[in-house]
Amino acid sequence: MRQLLYVLVIALGFAPVYGCSMNKDLPDPQEEDNHPQKANMKLKISVGGKTATAILYDNPTSRDFVTLLPLTVKMDDYAGTEKIFYPARKLSSQGAPAGFNPSAGDLTLYAPWGNIALFYKDFGYSAGLISLGRITSGIEAFAVKGAVTVKMELEP
Repeated sequence: MRQLLYVLVIALGFAPVYGCSMNKDLPDPQEEDNHPQKANMKLKISVGGKTATAILYDNPTSRDFVTLLPLTVKMDDYAGTEKIFYPARKLSSQGAPAGFNPSAGDLTLYAPWGNIALFYKDFGYSAGLISLGRITSGIEAFAVKGAVTVKMELEP
């Protein structure tokens, strides 16, 4: 009986340590980082006579987007919240999270439709939305009615 009690005490003593170590590499979905680490890629966006700047995050989708630059596109207004355009080809969504909660200034890819979206107003979580980067200055150039023609290029 004494041996059984000894084994039980030892087993229970190690259970919390073992249990904690089992979960240390599992991400908590509630703590998912919506803004991946920043890269050294800076984006210059010309809108008429105004210039906006952005930083692109280091993820497969952003790196694929950069291969399209420089580009000049017409961005249509969508829902009074974002400006969108469809790139010449679908971009990679490899390793992307299930969705994203955008706010004003976020540059994203909506993978289900394949369009790039630049949010000039806050919006709610959207499944299939992938963060590419964030406008660091000049977001007001996009908060206008209707479509805008923009030129996007990497800053040297």
